Amino acid sequence: MYFLRNKLMCLLLTAGIMAGMTSCIQSKKIAYFNDSLVNDSIVAINGLEPVIQVNDMLSINVSSLSPEATLIFNAPNFPVTPASNPGVTLQQTAGYIVDQQGCIQFPILGKIQAAGLLKSQLETSIASELTKRDQLSEPMVKIRYLNFRVTVLGEVARPGVVTVPGEQISILEALGASGDLTIYGKRDNVMLIRQEGNQKIVHRINLNSANIMQSPYFYMRSNDVLYVEPVKARVAASSRSQQLLPSILAGISIVVVLITSLVN
Repeated sequence: MYFLRNKLMCLLLTAGIMAGMTSCIQSKKIAYFNDSLVNDSIVAINGLEPVIQVNDMLSINVSSLSPEATLIFNAPNFPVTPASNPGVTLQQTAGYIVDQQGCIQFPILGKIQAAGLLKSQLETSIASELTKRDQLSEPMVKIRYLNFRVTVLGEVARPGVVTVPGEQISILEALGASGDLTIYGKRDNVMLIRQEGNQKIVHRINLNSANIMQSPYFYMRSNDVLYVEPVKARVAASSRSQQLLPSILAGISIVVVLITSLVN
Protein backbone atom coordinates (compact mmCIF):
# COMPACT_ATOMS: atom_id res chain seq x y z
CA MET A 1 0.00 0.00 0.00
CA TYR A 2 2.83 2.38 0.91
CA PHE A 3 4.60 1.62 -2.40
CA LEU A 4 1.41 2.23 -4.38
CA ARG A 5 0.83 5.53 -2.62
CA ASN A 6 4.38 6.76 -3.37
CA LYS A 7 4.06 5.69 -6.99
CA LEU A 8 0.79 7.58 -7.34
CA MET A 9 2.30 10.72 -5.82
CA CYS A 10 5.23 10.51 -8.27
CA LEU A 11 2.86 10.19 -11.20
CA LEU A 12 0.86 13.22 -10.03
CA LEU A 13 4.05 15.26 -9.52
CA THR A 14 5.35 14.32 -12.99
CA ALA A 15 2.02 15.22 -14.59
CA GLY A 16 2.07 18.58 -12.84
CA ILE A 17 5.60 19.36 -14.03
CA MET A 18 4.75 18.39 -17.61
CA ALA A 19 1.61 20.53 -17.56
CA GLY A 20 3.63 23.49 -16.29
CA MET A 21 6.25 23.02 -18.98
CA THR A 22 3.72 22.76 -21.80
CA SER A 23 1.80 25.85 -20.63
CA CYS A 24 4.95 27.92 -20.15
CA ILE A 25 5.59 30.65 -22.70
CA GLN A 26 9.03 32.16 -22.95
CA SER A 27 9.13 35.54 -21.23
CA LYS A 28 11.29 36.87 -24.05
CA LYS A 29 8.38 36.43 -26.46
CA ILE A 30 5.91 38.12 -24.09
CA ALA A 31 7.90 41.25 -23.18
CA TYR A 32 7.87 44.36 -25.34
CA PHE A 33 11.12 45.88 -26.69
CA ASN A 34 13.29 42.98 -25.50
CA ASP A 35 16.01 43.95 -27.99
CA SER A 36 16.67 47.28 -26.28
CA LEU A 37 19.46 47.70 -23.76
CA VAL A 38 19.26 49.35 -20.35
CA ASN A 39 19.17 53.16 -20.66
CA ASP A 40 18.90 52.97 -24.45
CA SER A 41 17.94 56.25 -26.10
CA ILE A 42 15.43 55.78 -28.92
CA VAL A 43 14.48 58.64 -31.21
CA ALA A 44 10.75 58.25 -31.80
CA ILE A 45 9.15 59.51 -34.98
CA ASN A 46 6.78 62.45 -34.56
CA GLY A 47 3.08 61.86 -35.05
CA LEU A 48 2.34 62.33 -38.73
CA GLU A 49 -0.76 64.39 -39.44
CA PRO A 50 -3.30 62.16 -41.21
CA VAL A 51 -4.92 63.20 -44.47
CA ILE A 52 -8.67 63.59 -44.72
CA GLN A 53 -10.42 60.55 -46.18
CA VAL A 54 -13.80 59.64 -47.65
CA ASN A 55 -16.47 59.18 -44.93
CA ASP A 56 -14.58 61.33 -42.44
CA MET A 57 -16.85 63.50 -40.30
CA LEU A 58 -15.45 66.98 -39.76
CA SER A 59 -16.30 69.80 -37.42
CA ILE A 60 -15.48 73.09 -39.20
CA ASN A 61 -15.63 76.16 -37.00
CA VAL A 62 -15.43 79.57 -38.65
CA SER A 63 -14.79 82.83 -36.81
CA SER A 64 -14.33 86.40 -38.03
CA LEU A 65 -14.69 90.06 -37.08
CA SER A 66 -18.44 89.68 -37.65
CA PRO A 67 -19.85 86.88 -35.43
CA GLU A 68 -23.33 87.24 -36.95
CA ALA A 69 -22.01 86.60 -40.45
CA THR A 70 -20.32 83.36 -39.39
CA LEU A 71 -23.49 81.73 -38.01
CA ILE A 72 -24.51 80.21 -41.32
CA PHE A 73 -21.13 78.48 -41.69
CA ASN A 74 -21.19 77.01 -38.18
CA ALA A 75 -24.79 75.79 -38.26
CA PRO A 76 -23.93 72.29 -39.61
CA ASN A 77 -21.80 71.68 -36.50
CA PHE A 78 -24.94 71.34 -34.39
CA PRO A 79 -27.39 68.41 -34.56
CA VAL A 80 -30.86 69.25 -35.88
CA THR A 81 -34.14 67.51 -35.04
CA PRO A 82 -36.54 67.44 -38.02
CA ALA A 83 -39.49 69.76 -37.37
CA SER A 84 -41.90 67.87 -39.64
CA ASN A 85 -42.32 65.02 -37.15
CA PRO A 86 -42.40 66.41 -33.61
CA GLY A 87 -42.79 62.95 -32.11
CA VAL A 88 -39.60 61.66 -33.75
CA THR A 89 -36.43 62.13 -31.70
CA LEU A 90 -33.94 61.21 -34.44
CA GLN A 91 -31.38 63.94 -35.05
CA GLN A 92 -29.46 64.87 -38.14
CA THR A 93 -25.77 64.11 -37.62
CA ALA A 94 -23.68 67.15 -36.79
CA GLY A 95 -20.66 68.08 -38.87
CA TYR A 96 -19.55 67.87 -42.48
CA ILE A 97 -19.19 64.41 -44.00
CA VAL A 98 -16.70 63.77 -46.79
CA ASP A 99 -18.68 62.16 -49.62
CA GLN A 100 -17.58 59.41 -52.01
CA GLN A 101 -16.12 62.03 -54.37
CA GLY A 102 -13.95 63.36 -51.55
CA CYS A 103 -15.90 66.62 -51.18
CA ILE A 104 -17.85 68.42 -48.48
CA GLN A 105 -20.90 70.58 -49.08
CA PHE A 106 -20.09 73.93 -47.50
CA PRO A 107 -22.67 76.74 -47.10
CA ILE A 108 -22.53 79.34 -49.91
CA LEU A 109 -19.20 78.00 -51.19
CA GLY A 110 -20.75 74.75 -52.39
CA LYS A 111 -18.63 71.66 -52.97
CA ILE A 112 -15.05 71.81 -51.69
CA GLN A 113 -12.43 69.12 -52.22
CA ALA A 114 -11.36 67.70 -48.85
CA ALA A 115 -10.09 64.13 -49.30
CA GLY A 116 -6.34 63.91 -49.65
CA LEU A 117 -5.73 67.20 -47.82
CA LEU A 118 -4.36 67.84 -44.36
CA LYS A 119 -6.61 69.68 -41.95
CA SER A 120 -4.37 72.73 -42.17
CA GLN A 121 -4.59 72.71 -45.95
CA LEU A 122 -8.39 72.53 -45.93
CA GLU A 123 -8.52 75.31 -43.32
CA THR A 124 -6.43 77.55 -45.58
CA SER A 125 -8.54 76.65 -48.62
CA ILE A 126 -11.86 77.52 -46.94
CA ALA A 127 -10.54 80.76 -45.42
CA SER A 128 -9.14 81.80 -48.80
CA GLU A 129 -12.46 81.16 -50.57
CA LEU A 130 -14.44 83.06 -47.94
CA THR A 131 -12.14 86.06 -48.35
CA LYS A 132 -12.08 85.85 -52.14
CA ARG A 133 -15.88 85.86 -52.33
CA ASP A 134 -16.21 88.72 -49.80
CA GLN A 135 -18.18 86.54 -47.39
CA LEU A 136 -16.13 87.32 -44.29
CA SER A 137 -13.39 89.67 -43.22
CA GLU A 138 -10.22 87.99 -41.93
CA PRO A 139 -11.86 84.58 -41.36
CA MET A 140 -10.27 81.96 -39.18
CA VAL A 141 -11.10 78.28 -39.78
CA LYS A 142 -10.51 75.44 -37.32
CA ILE A 143 -11.19 71.80 -38.26
CA ARG A 144 -11.49 68.75 -35.99
CA TYR A 145 -12.34 65.11 -36.64
CA LEU A 146 -15.65 63.94 -35.18
CA ASN A 147 -15.19 60.24 -35.96
CA PHE A 148 -11.50 59.55 -35.34
CA ARG A 149 -11.48 55.92 -34.22
CA VAL A 150 -9.45 52.75 -34.61
CA THR A 151 -10.35 49.08 -34.22
CA VAL A 152 -8.34 46.52 -32.24
CA LEU A 153 -9.12 42.82 -32.79
CA GLY A 154 -7.68 39.42 -31.95
CA GLU A 155 -5.76 38.35 -28.86
CA VAL A 156 -6.39 41.38 -26.66
CA ALA A 157 -8.33 41.59 -23.42
CA ARG A 158 -11.07 43.88 -24.75
CA PRO A 159 -11.31 43.85 -28.57
CA GLY A 160 -13.42 46.58 -30.13
CA VAL A 161 -13.51 50.12 -31.44
CA VAL A 162 -11.40 52.79 -29.69
CA THR A 163 -12.64 56.38 -30.01
CA VAL A 164 -9.81 58.93 -30.10
CA PRO A 165 -10.86 62.42 -28.98
CA GLY A 166 -7.28 63.73 -29.22
CA GLU A 167 -6.99 62.83 -32.93
CA GLN A 168 -3.71 60.99 -32.35
CA ILE A 169 -3.07 57.53 -30.97
CA SER A 170 -0.08 55.22 -31.14
CA ILE A 171 -0.20 51.46 -31.50
CA LEU A 172 0.81 51.07 -27.84
CA GLU A 173 -1.94 53.42 -26.68
CA ALA A 174 -4.53 51.54 -28.76
CA LEU A 175 -3.42 48.23 -27.26
CA GLY A 176 -3.50 49.75 -23.78
CA ALA A 177 -7.06 50.99 -24.33
CA SER A 178 -7.96 47.42 -25.33
CA GLY A 179 -6.55 45.91 -22.15
CA ASP A 180 -3.20 44.88 -23.68
CA LEU A 181 -2.36 41.62 -25.46
CA THR A 182 -3.12 38.30 -23.82
CA ILE A 183 -0.21 35.91 -23.27
CA TYR A 184 -1.36 34.10 -26.41
CA GLY A 185 -0.96 37.15 -28.65
CA LYS A 186 1.75 36.94 -31.33
CA ARG A 187 3.79 40.02 -30.49
CA ASP A 188 6.29 39.75 -33.31
CA ASN A 189 3.72 39.77 -36.11
CA VAL A 190 0.89 42.21 -35.35
CA MET A 191 -1.10 43.21 -38.43
CA LEU A 192 -2.02 46.83 -39.20
CA ILE A 193 -4.66 47.31 -41.92
CA ARG A 194 -4.97 50.80 -43.40
CA GLN A 195 -7.10 52.28 -46.16
CA GLU A 196 -5.09 54.40 -48.58
CA GLY A 197 -7.17 55.61 -51.50
CA ASN A 198 -8.80 52.58 -53.06
CA GLN A 199 -6.32 50.12 -51.57
CA LYS A 200 -6.05 48.24 -48.30
CA ILE A 201 -2.46 48.36 -47.04
CA VAL A 202 -1.34 45.57 -44.68
CA HIS A 203 1.78 46.16 -42.59
CA ARG A 204 3.37 43.74 -40.13
CA ILE A 205 4.68 45.10 -36.83
CA ASN A 206 7.11 43.52 -34.36
CA LEU A 207 6.31 44.65 -30.83
CA ASN A 208 9.39 42.84 -29.52
CA SER A 209 11.59 45.40 -31.26
CA ALA A 210 12.15 48.90 -29.93
CA ASN A 211 12.48 50.09 -33.54
CA ILE A 212 8.68 50.18 -33.74
CA MET A 213 8.81 53.72 -32.31
CA GLN A 214 10.70 54.83 -35.41
CA SER A 215 8.17 53.29 -37.78
CA PRO A 216 5.81 55.51 -39.83
CA TYR A 217 3.06 53.12 -38.70
CA PHE A 218 3.68 53.74 -34.98
CA TYR A 219 0.90 56.34 -34.97
CA MET A 220 -2.42 55.04 -36.23
CA ARG A 221 -4.80 56.84 -38.56
CA SER A 222 -8.55 57.07 -38.33
CA ASN A 223 -10.26 53.79 -39.31
CA ASP A 224 -7.05 51.76 -38.99
CA VAL A 225 -7.52 48.14 -37.88
CA LEU A 226 -5.01 46.42 -35.60
CA TYR A 227 -5.21 42.62 -35.51
CA VAL A 228 -3.23 40.47 -33.05
CA GLU A 229 -2.85 36.90 -34.25
CA PRO A 230 -2.86 34.01 -31.74
CA VAL A 231 0.27 31.93 -31.30
CA LYS A 232 0.20 28.36 -32.61
CA ALA A 233 -0.07 26.98 -29.08
CA ARG A 234 -3.33 28.87 -28.61
CA VAL A 235 -4.79 27.56 -31.88
CA ALA A 236 -3.72 24.00 -31.13
CA ALA A 237 -5.03 24.18 -27.57
CA SER A 238 -8.43 25.47 -28.64
CA SER A 239 -8.79 22.76 -31.29
CA ARG A 240 -7.73 19.97 -28.92
CA SER A 241 -9.66 21.12 -25.88
CA GLN A 242 -13.01 19.79 -27.06
CA GLN A 243 -11.47 16.42 -27.91
CA LEU A 244 -9.46 16.07 -24.67
CA LEU A 245 -12.00 17.42 -22.18
CA PRO A 246 -13.93 14.13 -21.70
CA SER A 247 -10.67 12.19 -21.24
CA ILE A 248 -9.34 14.76 -18.75
CA LEU A 249 -12.52 14.64 -16.68
CA ALA A 250 -12.44 10.84 -16.69
CA GLY A 251 -8.78 10.84 -15.62
CA ILE A 252 -9.47 13.30 -12.79
CA SER A 253 -12.33 11.12 -11.56
CA ILE A 254 -10.08 8.03 -11.49
CA VAL A 255 -7.35 9.90 -9.58
CA VAL A 256 -9.85 11.18 -7.02
CA VAL A 257 -11.20 7.67 -6.48
CA LEU A 258 -7.67 6.26 -6.06
CA ILE A 259 -6.65 8.95 -3.58
CA THR A 260 -9.85 8.50 -1.59
CA SER A 261 -9.34 4.73 -1.39
CA LEU A 262 -5.70 5.07 -0.33
CA VAL A 263 -6.46 7.66 2.36
CA ASN A 264 -9.25 5.54 3.78
